[in-house]
Amino acid sequence: MADIKTFYLPDLGEGLPDATIVEWHVKEGDTIKLDAPLVSMETAKAVVDVPSPYTGKVTKLHGAAGDVIETGAALAEFEPDPNAKQRAEAEATGHHHGPKKAAAEPKKVTASDEGGEIESGNGKTADREDEGTVVGAMISGSHVHVEQAASVGGVKAVPAVRALAKKLKVDISRVRPTGADGVVTMQDVKNAAANGTAALGSAPARAAVPASAGRHLAPELPQPEPARTPMSQAGKPVRTAPPSVKASGQPEQLKGVRRNMARVMAEAHANVVPTTLVDDADLHAWIGKQDITARLIRAIVAACKAVPALNAWFDGKNLSRTLHPHVDIGIAVDTEDGLFVPALRNADVLDSAGIRAGIQRLRAQVEDRTIPPSELSGYTISLSNFGMFAGRYATPVVVPPCVAIIGAGKLSHDVVAVMGGIEVHRRMPISLTFDHRAATGGEAARFLKALLDDLSAPN
Repeated sequence: MADIKTFYLPDLGEGLPDATIVEWHVKEGDTIKLDAPLVSMETAKAVVDVPSPYTGKVTKLHGAAGDVIETGAALAEFEPDPNAKQRAEAEATGHHHGPKKAAAEPKKVTASDEGGEIESGNGKTADREDEGTVVGAMISGSHVHVEQAASVGGVKAVPAVRALAKKLKVDISRVRPTGADGVVTMQDVKNAAANGTAALGSAPARAAVPASAGRHLAPELPQPEPARTPMSQAGKPVRTAPPSVKASGQPEQLKGVRRNMARVMAEAHANVVPTTLVDDADLHAWIGKQDITARLIRAIVAACKAVPALNAWFDGKNLSRTLHPHVDIGIAVDTEDGLFVPALRNADVLDSAGIRAGIQRLRAQVEDRTIPPSELSGYTISLSNFGMFAGRYATPVVVPPCVAIIGAGKLSHDVVAVMGGIEVHRRMPISLTFDHRAATGGEAARFLKALLDDLSAPN
């Protein structure tokens, strides 16, 4: 009788309770080699390639694309090849599996991290777009080895790029790669979908491009079409609404990032005592062109130095707090899939150019879905630049262990009373929500004043 081995879904990172199947790379009855890509799973922070723990025959797959699998539940069953070398105790991957579950039915991007420039007297903001995250992982011993891209069928791409290609009906084997070492990027797939050069079934697949050739290929950009890219009178692209999920009128299970967002928001609501202060930053004195987000970051750093109590973590269970000497700012990014908050590390030692470079790096990693999960946690304070869409003031949610979050509202021209008359000033609404268990109202007010003072400086 064949020896059937069951592979249970390991913890793919940071104690996550479940993951969603994005795509199986095999089907029942297929043979597979040890460590070959088995399935792509989406967690709250990434799309991860899970490798096969055996060489042998796949006898059963537990779940289909879109199903949510709990950590520790059966994922696949194998009939190992007795003549092939197998990993010792293949099921002991070094991850926390949790209790094994009985086999059962498995239960666009716009970032607030990118500011435009504003010029005294007439401000202008730049268009901003971002997306989620992805890494590949190999399970071996007690470690997860992060991979930027896996080669499947002669094509190098991270799992999320393959998933996007499938969604857009693009033959990824025919997409011209522009990434380093011949990797197909998210933008490559979007370009191919836009210009129709790699539609499924439209033509024979291209020959695989040598890894070294990818470095010398120019991006394959779609030709601009007015219907696809509306232009303003100034010749700049007009922001259009991001693609949205079709409304079916039926309940649907939350998955991946949005599922985790629901958990995190509920936990924050249950555990934090939020209090919000609001005021307006007067930008009338700004000289020349100014990078809005860089100024916001600089002002937050100044406020953190003036009042360290808000650049802190609070442990409600042990009633302890940690005041941080450095400033790592979590920047809220809204995507179709849910909320991401990548961290701009060591913002307190960055100049304006360094801040912009850091933000562009985060944006590129989020756009290409290559940002490490470690960059989505550990920040000491956070920023939500919701005003790029609409809204003046808000009560943004403080997510433990952080103590505070800053919200930046929509820039406006306001009539301001000055000595001897009135003037029209450019102003930015600022909201500060803090956990009143960890900071006093006076500390929060002084923090807000320090932030507003820095923002009102000429440069």
